[in-house]
Amino acid sequence: MIAGVVMKLWMFVLRLSHSGKAVHVAYANTAQESFLDGHLQAFARLGGVPTGMIRYDNLKPAVIRVLLGRDRWENDRFIALRSHFGFDSFYCRPGIEGAHEKGGVEGEIGRFRRRHLTPVPHVGSLAELNVAMAAADDRDDARRIAARAETVGAAAARELPLLGPLPAGAFDPALHLSARVDAKARICVRQSYYSVPAGLAGRRVEVALGASTITARSDGRVVAEHARSLHKGTEDLILDHYLEILARKPGALAGATALAAARASGAFTPVHQQFWDAARRASTPAGTDGGTNGGTNGGTAGRDSAGTRALVGVLLLHRTLPVPAIIAGMQAAIGMAQFDPDVVAVAARCHLEGTRPAAPTPLPPAAVTALDARPLPVLHAYDQLLTAGVGA
Repeated sequence: MIAGVVMKLWMFVLRLSHSGKAVHVAYANTAQESFLDGHLQAFARLGGVPTGMIRYDNLKPAVIRVLLGRDRWENDRFIALRSHFGFDSFYCRPGIEGAHEKGGVEGEIGRFRRRHLTPVPHVGSLAELNVAMAAADDRDDARRIAARAETVGAAAARELPLLGPLPAGAFDPALHLSARVDAKARICVRQSYYSVPAGLAGRRVEVALGASTITARSDGRVVAEHARSLHKGTEDLILDHYLEILARKPGALAGATALAAARASGAFTPVHQQFWDAARRASTPAGTDGGTNGGTNGGTAGRDSAGTRALVGVLLLHRTLPVPAIIAGMQAAIGMAQFDPDVVAVAARCHLEGTRPAAPTPLPPAAVTALDARPLPVLHAYDQLLTAGVGA
């Protein structure tokens, strides 16, 4: 159960034959990027790479075609992984003939599921499940296999120093694709939609599809990062990607799917809503209905668009200032009844520096009258520049 939804997951398992120490990682798919990422997770947690052969079934992420005997036509990406970490592969015979050749890891899969995944776990995310599974692997160091005198952890302590060292460079398990950004500033990857900055609509971006992440790049620069969706047909939209459009069309913010997603994730906090409501009330003349619906759905219409633009300006500050500082800046602006994004920015920077912004002091009426009475500037002297031949 992930976030209240029943899901079928797949488990990557790598087991050391001598000690029986194993690494278990859950994935939402059996794609090659998950298979490759499982190796990276396992080697990192073991602290080394087996120096001999790793035994495999004839699974598609590694094998393109079964040839005669033990020969296999391997996938190029899997060959690259083996070359990077410096290990060889050994494949079981297809069918019932090879059923006994990897009984250790087959039995480990069932044992781990019965001991640690029964009853069905209830977690908030796939990452949370993998943290729990890693903790279960650590607890299993204290168990004994059959009638062995030493524990798994004790046997692993003798075995792990014999592993090969991890290579210095990093291996990228992601699948690299190219995707076109649609009119809604989304890219479609594996039947799920992810937002990118609205300015990229109609262009192509480079996509790195990882086991758990999606990274989009344009002109070599990262423009969007998302957690990989666990379900098909979903939308993962980031409100920041649409702010430039919402600044021109503030009325679209109230019903924006990206705003609903930001509320659900906690990125759009109650303080944001409080600032928005106060800014709209301040921009709506007394005795008129600005088309607002209070704090229930953040509706905007008619005269309160200025308040929504102020909120958009504050949301743009998140690109350069930390969240706690902006929260403090909005609270200070609400207290001063000043809903200009520049006021929030100044208050946020004062929060970072540990100072308090000064409240604005209104000018006395006499000073305002004196300013209004100033004569207009005379520009006749600038005409002499034209007759002097400047710029010729």
